Amino acid sequence: MNRSNERSTASALLGLLAAGLALGGGPPERPRLRELGVAPGVFRPGPSNAVTDVAGVRVGHVTLIEGDSVRTGVTAILPHDGDLFRRKVPGAVFVGNAFGKLAGSTQVRELGTIETPIVLTNTLSVGEAVAAVVRHALDRPANADVRSVNALVGETNDGGLNDIRGMHVRREHVLRAIREASDGPVAEGNVGAGTGCECFGWKGGIGTSSRKLPDRLGGWTVGVLVQANFGGVLTIAGAPVGVELGRHAFRAATEPDRSEARGDGSCMIVVATDAPLDARSLERLAARGVFGLARTGSSFSNGSGDFAIAFSTAPGLRVAHGEESPRPRETLPSDALSPLFQAVLESVEEAVGNALLKAEDMTGRDGREVRAIPVDRVREILRKYNRIP
Repeated sequence: MNRSNERSTASALLGLLAAGLALGGGPPERPRLRELGVAPGVFRPGPSNAVTDVAGVRVGHVTLIEGDSVRTGVTAILPHDGDLFRRKVPGAVFVGNAFGKLAGSTQVRELGTIETPIVLTNTLSVGEAVAAVVRHALDRPANADVRSVNALVGETNDGGLNDIRGMHVRREHVLRAIREASDGPVAEGNVGAGTGCECFGWKGGIGTSSRKLPDRLGGWTVGVLVQANFGGVLTIAGAPVGVELGRHAFRAATEPDRSEARGDGSCMIVVATDAPLDARSLERLAARGVFGLARTGSSFSNGSGDFAIAFSTAPGLRVAHGEESPRPRETLPSDALSPLFQAVLESVEEAVGNALLKAEDMTGRDGREVRAIPVDRVREILRKYNRIP
């Protein structure tokens, strides 16, 4: 074969290889929980099985992976596509364990409204994110005379993988996450504010899920997004996955000479719904978000900041800035909330599973490596306990 033919053959082979990779010939994509055959609860998810299934909700991620030690990011959740400061949504906060920084939570609890995008990032970048969210509101032409903005910013500590002291999140990263937020499917795992997260001793990150209630229960949609960075003894669909994998909190105390996964950490939960709920009902919905972590095996440890934010997108409940005149607002009565509570519990359980399964191996600060949970082993354990066929 002459050199010309050799070059042609090599080019053809490279082309076939590239085509194969483009068609999915590369490493298989890691599954979501439902793709393993696990469908927590009794209600069905929305079209994307994501928080964005609640009409009008958008999510934006900015992921920062730089050099050997920057492993962090920003995630922004927007309740609607208008000016949130001028058209506030009813909202609430529930604190499971207050070892954390949820900026803006006191005003939300006092007034029952949310007036900015909800931003998640790492612990030491909360201040920078607050400044960015405030700037975003002040820069809108309609807000030229505004002198107070309540930015709502939550966090988890990604310092195990990320050079958190370097404070690498900048104002422009937060503004870009807000600006680029979109509806539809939401990226999960090592993205945005979940980039450097760890969960149950494995790589954690962002996870999301949703539920659509049957028409006879109102037909409302509930969606959640979690920033999973916490510990405990992992349970999936009731199966003791953490014990079976030999990686869980307190293992060293119960099995001498064994290492253990940390129990500390934090989880931020954002709950969205189109159901017409006032702040009091939304606080109860947020509480179920934190309660849902128990289904996954969370230890709710001393050093774990477990927070939930809930809001309603119902147009009739939005509050105009400076509104003083009374007007009728129709909200669901307390007796109608139980199906929504169930939807939140199911969605949180599935979102945490998605965060774990979609995350990938990561090496970060000081060469520290955190492995992704092994999908094949999880599948074996679920089969062993008859949780999947």
